Formats: sequence, structure tokens, C-alpha cells
Amino acid sequence: MPLFGTDGVRGLANGPLTADLALTLAQATAVVLGQGRTAEARRAAGKRLTAVVARDPRVSGEFLSAAVQAGLASSGVDVFDAGVLPTPAAAFLIADIDADFGVMVSASHNPAPDNGIKIFARGGVKLPDVVEQRIESAMEWDKLQPTGAGVGRIRRFADAEDRYVVHLLGSLEHRLDGIHVVLDCAHGAASGVSPETFRDAGARVTVIGADPDGLNINDGVGSTHLSQLAAAVRDAGADLGIAHDGDADRCLAVDADGNVIDGDQIMAILAVAMKQRGALARDTLVATVMSNLGLHRAMADHGIRVLQTAVGDRYVLEAMNEGGYSLGGEQSGHVIMSRYATTGDGLLTGLQLVSEMARTGKSLAELASIMTVYPQILVNVKDVDRSRAADDEGVQAAVAAVTAELGDSGRVLLRPSGTEQLVRVMVEAADEATARRHAEQLADVVRERLAL
Repeated sequence: MPLFGTDGVRGLANGPLTADLALTLAQATAVVLGQGRTAEARRAAGKRLTAVVARDPRVSGEFLSAAVQAGLASSGVDVFDAGVLPTPAAAFLIADIDADFGVMVSASHNPAPDNGIKIFARGGVKLPDVVEQRIESAMEWDKLQPTGAGVGRIRRFADAEDRYVVHLLGSLEHRLDGIHVVLDCAHGAASGVSPETFRDAGARVTVIGADPDGLNINDGVGSTHLSQLAAAVRDAGADLGIAHDGDADRCLAVDADGNVIDGDQIMAILAVAMKQRGALARDTLVATVMSNLGLHRAMADHGIRVLQTAVGDRYVLEAMNEGGYSLGGEQSGHVIMSRYATTGDGLLTGLQLVSEMARTGKSLAELASIMTVYPQILVNVKDVDRSRAADDEGVQAAVAAVTAELGDSGRVLLRPSGTEQLVRVMVEAADEATARRHAEQLADVVRERLAL
């Protein structure tokens, strides 16, 4: 299996993801990302390469971050240690100080025993596949081993959080005065910076899930566990709730009644608002194939085109960069606003969402009503030959039959897993019973036709 997955390197800390691996990966990163004209120009001017390193608060992040910093410094890279900060903060800081690259140690929404290493290039952008493959290969190459004055220094990035907060506040066109928001920080990287930023923006803030102890990250809280947030919003009589995940690159919400507002609905609200003020580039929203049919219908009603990509925020970002688009994201809450960020930013998204409530004077439920969410049923069919899903005549005939029966009122999607012998069957329809019936019917066909 390749070392890099869809979002960096991830695994059980001190299982597959050891300190040795983190150090070697950092050394290889210095070799590969230390190439190029800009890096050579810096060396010619007598300057060392620089990197920003940050982490989420899970306990294993302490030794993994130390290993990453050691690997970089031993390769002659000066390290700015930003401490515990969200992934989008790390990406912003790389660009803000013109660092050569950066590393985020986090496993996002995974439980505490897991961890991960995300690498960003100059400008705070995620790496393309070919560069990740080159770094993986470089782990077997000779390392950079300067001595004496040539080794890198590790310094505390003292004003890292302040820089990020100022950046976020500068993105707002309307303050949040008068709006009561409950923030669920997932006991993660946003636990300090998110409440501070929302309060500075004028909101009245109630906080849950903001007491990280290194082991409780994502444990029953955050964007993958919204029931506590919904209850807290209702109990507090708040206007809405915002949920981050462990590294705060996601944002999901609940309205005043505790109803979930997912990434598709958030994108719909922001897209319409941006189009109204002329900020939606080419009147286009970039979304993945998993986005709800209701999003497509709502955008069509407002004269907005939806450009579809494969699942994964990196593919959304690639399409946005290629086409010069300003808004994109995923149903899961990764929302990218390219004017302000190079990756999904849960704080930025939440601030912009609440700002739109302040601007319009509408409740979140009113804003979200521009989109009707179609019931979406997903069935994972295990132990099947995923490689034949696109070519098997019986499977494709069944898909065609269901597609024809649903017509304009639904949609079918088959997605082979990228890592295991599994096919995901997704069906949308006007009502849940219809969607479930067709999803289970197709799952049975896949199970029979593609059995190993």
C-alpha cells in the first residue's frame, strides 16, 4: 500500500505511524521540497529553508511533532513551531510568512489513538499525488545532513494564533453582534482559537467540547457527533451551533431547533450570498459527486452552475485552482473559500455563515430553506470485487433500470473503495422509503454479481 492516502499519512500512532517514520518522512520532505528555483535562490543568498509545524492536541502529537521538527532541523531547515492550531491555520501561516513548506500533525476526525502527517507546499497548498510519490521514494535516498552552523533551528512561533485570528476577522464584511452561537470544538485544535475569534467578531458564545486532555479529541463531540451540540443549542436558546472536527478544517451547523445543516446546505447559503455581491467566480460552485441532488436543484434555481469532482477536498481544490473558482467543498463540511484560504477552514466557514445571518437578519433555518435535502441512502457492500463494478453488465443494467425509474426525482451512484474490496451504493430519491428500497436492491445485485 502507498504511504500517502487521500489526506496525507495516517494511522495508529506508535503502530504503523512511529517516530522513526515521522522523522524519515520529514527528512525526505526537506530533500524534495527543498528543490526548485526559489529554494536555490534562498540558499544562494545564504538563507536556510523554513517550515511551519503545527499539531492538534492529541497526546501522540507531542512526540510525532518533535520527530518531524527533528527531521527538518537535521536537514538544515529552520522550523517555526506553531504549537496546537487548526490545519487551516498552519496552511495560512505558511503563506503568511512565505515559508518553503509546512507540516500539520493531525488525524482530523479520527479517534485519539490515531494520528497523521499532512504536508503543505509553499503558499500553504496541499501536495499533488506526484510530489507525494516523490517524497515517499526519497525516504530511501541519501538525507541532507549538514553539520555545524548548517543545521536548522527550532523556534517557537510566538504570534501564530494572533496572525490567524486577525486574518479571519479581516474576512468578515459584517460583524456578528446580537447572535448567540454554541461552538463545539471537538476537544481539538480549535478549542482555544475558535471561541476567541467568534467573541472578537461580536457573537455571544457558549462553548462545549473545548477541554482537550490529549485523549478525548472527537470523543462523542465535534462534527461527527452532533447530538450534544443540538441539545446545547436548544438548552441555551441559542441562534445556532457550529461544530468543528479535531483539526478544524470542517464546519457543520445546527439551527435553533437543533436540525443539522450540512456542508451542502452551508455551500448553498454561501454561494447565493457570494453571487449576490459578485464574489462567486464564474457563477460556479465546485462540489463532489456525493453532494445532494437538492444542492444541484437549488443552485440551478439561482443561476449557479455546479462543477462535480471526485470525493475528497483535494480534488475540489484542484478543480478550483484550474478554473479560478472561488467556492467549493464537500457535504462533510470541508468548505474552501479561495479568496481567504487554500484548504477547508471550519472557523472561516462558520464565521461567514453567521455573518450572513447578521447581514440578512434571517435565522439559519430560513437561510437553509433555499435547498431541499433529498433523502440519501448509502450501503457499503463488502467482500466484493470492486474492480469489476464499472464493467459488469448485470450491475450496470440494474443501475440503469433504477436510474430510469427515478427519472429527475433521484440519482444513483456506485463508488468502489480505494483501499478495500468494497463498493458503496448511494441512492437519492424524493422520499426515504424509495431511496432505501432501491439502494438495498442494487446492493443485492452488486453482492451477487461481484462476489469474490
